[in-house]
Amino acid sequence: MPITIKDVAKIASVSPSTVSRVISNNPSISEETRKRVFQAMEALDYRPNAIARSLANRRTNTLGLIIPNSETDLFDNPFFIRAMRGISIYSQKSGYHIMYTYTRNEAEELKFLKDYVHSNLVDGIILMTTMENDACIEYLKNEKFPFVVIGRPEKADHTLWVDNDNFQAMYNMVNLLVNEGVDRFAYIGGSMAYNFSKDRFEGFRSALNVRGISIEPEMVIHEAEISIRSGYVACEKIFSKGMPAAIVTTDDLLGHGALNYLETHDIEAVRVTGFNNISMNEFHKNLLTSVDINSEMLGYKASKLLIENLKNTSKVNHYIIETKIVER
Repeated sequence: MPITIKDVAKIASVSPSTVSRVISNNPSISEETRKRVFQAMEALDYRPNAIARSLANRRTNTLGLIIPNSETDLFDNPFFIRAMRGISIYSQKSGYHIMYTYTRNEAEELKFLKDYVHSNLVDGIILMTTMENDACIEYLKNEKFPFVVIGRPEKADHTLWVDNDNFQAMYNMVNLLVNEGVDRFAYIGGSMAYNFSKDRFEGFRSALNVRGISIEPEMVIHEAEISIRSGYVACEKIFSKGMPAAIVTTDDLLGHGALNYLETHDIEAVRVTGFNNISMNEFHKNLLTSVDINSEMLGYKASKLLIENLKNTSKVNHYIIETKIVER
């Protein structure tokens, strides 16, 4: 016969309701009673039923994580892996579990969100990206369901979010190149539907404007997909129009695609820069200067912000994570 809460109560000489309050860490229980109950639990090798506890206190101690990537290509983008590591580190330390869901588009993302919210599977949601007119953010706000976003939302008030200063990071990168004598730029970025893409492009445009360097529209490419292949294809378009002195990209995967194009065509005089500072950079023949956005800390702080909000101990609604340029 399995050990029950009544067996623990009998050994500890307390009521079953007192045992329940000890398990749920109720502050009304004295330290002496708490100690006696835990001793009884240890003597009987009793393990509280997690499902029963969640039903009793209406908490699952689980966070839902929405990843905008299928499970087959998730590992192609190291940003998500690093951010997930940071999320897991803080969540585990705080006694929370993570439930992952992979999605291929916004409609699928919204469907899973509704499943999470209405099934009471999770206490809060972590969104890994944010975009213009974000239907997922709007839905969670309307439902008044706890969530945090990795990325700057359009309407930052009353929203928990964590991000880098993407504008300043790109501005600094372009300034570095101009100071080194670069005077003709190409740009490869992601979809402008995403706020981080818009912020990085604005940083690129502003830095050139301040230094009196004009942007050549045919040298600016926005790719729908962030991948090595997209970076390569974008370079085909750029070099059909002319030869830049530097190719600035908004992601290392795009940057490595550009490097592959240069290697294939024996072009050596063009600088390439990226974002994210992925481990691949250390092993590529042509080393890539990159902005380290500290992906793990983005995930760590997102988890911290959401859990503190769930515990009503949060004093802020966002964190800005510092970046640094890693020159190679």
